[in-house]
Amino acid sequence: MARPARAAFVTLLTTALCCGGLVSSARAVPASVQTTQQAPAVLAPATTEGAAPTAAGVAKVLAGVLKDPSLGTHHGVYVWDASRNKPVFSVGAATPYTPASTLKLLTTVSALSTLGPDHTFATKVVSAGKGSIVLVGGGDPLLAVKPSAGDGFPARATLQTLAASTAKALKAQGVASVTLGYDASLFTGPAVNTRWEANYVPEGIAAPTSALWVNEGRIAPGMAKRSTAPAQAAAVAFQKLLVQYGIKVAATKPAVAAAAATPLAQVKSPTLGQIVEYINLHSDNDGAEVLLRHVGIATSNGGSYVGGVKGVRATLTKLGLDVSKATIYDGSGLTRANKVPLDLLAGAVRVAVSKSHPELRHLLTGLPIAGFDGSLRERFTTAGTSTGLGLVHAKTGTLTGVHSLAGYARDRTGTLLVFAVASDSVPVPKTLDARAALDRTTAALATCGC
Repeated sequence: MARPARAAFVTLLTTALCCGGLVSSARAVPASVQTTQQAPAVLAPATTEGAAPTAAGVAKVLAGVLKDPSLGTHHGVYVWDASRNKPVFSVGAATPYTPASTLKLLTTVSALSTLGPDHTFATKVVSAGKGSIVLVGGGDPLLAVKPSAGDGFPARATLQTLAASTAKALKAQGVASVTLGYDASLFTGPAVNTRWEANYVPEGIAAPTSALWVNEGRIAPGMAKRSTAPAQAAAVAFQKLLVQYGIKVAATKPAVAAAAATPLAQVKSPTLGQIVEYINLHSDNDGAEVLLRHVGIATSNGGSYVGGVKGVRATLTKLGLDVSKATIYDGSGLTRANKVPLDLLAGAVRVAVSKSHPELRHLLTGLPIAGFDGSLRERFTTAGTSTGLGLVHAKTGTLTGVHSLAGYARDRTGTLLVFAVASDSVPVPKTLDARAALDRTTAALATCGC
């Protein structure tokens, strides 16, 4: 399924002016305006080009905005020259920050590294004896009940497709009535992070994390309210679909499928690369928490959120990033107890840019583009920010009193700059002012040439 098209001039602008060798494949140009040369599926490695930025030069262009009182007392910026693979400038980076959703960069880059961008997650139905089947969750974060016009990219696996295939297989065996079990045992430990605020699940900010759910645990697609038992809700939805396809279902109950159980049908998720793009573009808390647990499993630390954090730390270390000063408790950045240095946030982007890690490129292609999509769609509209439109690619982070951005931009001479900028001491009345100050900071880097 093609990604939603954006205006042609946006894609051409970001490709011609900011990307050079770094070409985004995240959102396609409409067919009517495509050139004869297709963009590559992944980002080409950065090459040394343009003027080499200096610490003094960057300090000069950022001096004014970093004095903005709306940023509070604890704010900072870290800049890395990816074209020459060296740090350029940092201020206020000695102490870690509450990262909010920029933490998702650490989770998603770890998932790409441990599982690979082409990995998929299967939701299966297996036989559990005569007249008995089990719906087995494989940790597909985007599994839906049925296709929806609003789903967009990527195309999601659905229970409707799985039910149709299951009914066909059962009828071929002469089976018209079954008992239905459901298995969400892939993930372990508490479904809700003990570090989260008490209102997160009741208000729909996050769902209880499950290896089997539909619509990310929502009661209905698009609704904030979540089910308190998402695996059971998915099984009930599947039961109704089986009935529609002519299979009677006598009962629905929890179960654990045998490892050697005979498979009847399955559906596969989008690729992990596509899922990572979706999570970072839309700042999807639930998807990030699912991927955290997959990292835990892939690194032999188990499918709990504690195991996932251990897996993320081990993976980041393996990628050459220093996690010694980082305190991490979840995969989405929802808890304020997370504390992460700016150089580590920028580091996730830095390794994804590196020519040594093409498997991490989806981290970059899914970053929101300033003023045009995802969580940056409504940003870069205030004075001093318009120069960053289409040029700044960054993950956002927002909690009350916390704002952060981490991503990349090419400066006006062609040098690729990776950055992280944050404040976790924003006075609440100054929230919008602080956000605009961060936008001005990154816009200045995009047009720096310093």
